[in-house]
Amino acid sequence: MTIMNVKSSRIDPRELKRLSVLQPHRTLLAIGFDWALIAGAIAVSKYMQHPLAYLAAVLVIAGRMHAFGCLMHEAAHYRIIKNRKVSDWLSDLLLAWPIMATVDGYRMNHLAHHQHTNTEDDPDWAAKLGMTQFTFPQKVWRGVVQLLGYLVAVNSVRDILHMAKRIAKHDRSTRTYKLLRISFYAAAAILFSVFGLWTDFTLYWLVPFFTFFCLFLYVRSVAEHFGSMDYSDELGSSRTVYPHTWEKLFFAPHNINYHLEHHLYPGVPYYNLPELHAVLMRNPNYAGKAHVTRGYTSGLAAECFAPNAPLLPAHHPVSY
Repeated sequence: MTIMNVKSSRIDPRELKRLSVLQPHRTLLAIGFDWALIAGAIAVSKYMQHPLAYLAAVLVIAGRMHAFGCLMHEAAHYRIIKNRKVSDWLSDLLLAWPIMATVDGYRMNHLAHHQHTNTEDDPDWAAKLGMTQFTFPQKVWRGVVQLLGYLVAVNSVRDILHMAKRIAKHDRSTRTYKLLRISFYAAAAILFSVFGLWTDFTLYWLVPFFTFFCLFLYVRSVAEHFGSMDYSDELGSSRTVYPHTWEKLFFAPHNINYHLEHHLYPGVPYYNLPELHAVLMRNPNYAGKAHVTRGYTSGLAAECFAPNAPLLPAHHPVSY
């Protein structure tokens, strides 16, 4: 069980109220920006007709898919707009359904994670604890193999099936909702057929989805609660990462890197998390205990991988 470090994480209620005010236009602009980046990446790739341009497009699109997931996370906390029904439908259509998810399905799992963080009642923790890919520290070569597994889609399919099975257990969607969701995918399939877009769909949606998108999700999942963590104190059981500038595009879109602050105050929307972090860091006690790491490819890697890391249980030599 984690212990709440109240004095270290307390802020003025008036300041918290101010930081929790929704500004829907900021999220709507962010959604539009993400879709525009995807369209731009596809257009540039098709114009250039070069393998490097295509690879760049795949990376950008996968990063924006990750951004969709981050904004879907905001919707799960009702941090998009005040009208919850409109928020859910808008988020499903523009964020969740395009990446094969649903806002409510994600919400059921994620809110339980918040309520029981890093305990046996936390569905995320219970599902990942003991898995090879979430056991740290581990040797660098194992981490490299794990990442390569995403680039050939093997680990991506594994993760998707694992998550789908967990979400299905608590599915509360109505028949009408399911029919509408199926209609969404059917309409997309008809459009792709009419306009001959199946090749483009495969190259510019399925490839990014099953490779880098799932890889980015995995890295962020590790960063949030695994690798050199202190689970006895809430300030040490969730990690905030200061990303390098280029990492924001892929691993930390929409301030998702401020995960510790989000766990402490989930009512604060993503665009106010940097300010919330700055407010909390004014408290020397908080600044001294908060788990803050510099960079996903630098600090996080140093905390998760070590040349002298012990062998994982499944790879111990058999003794007789």
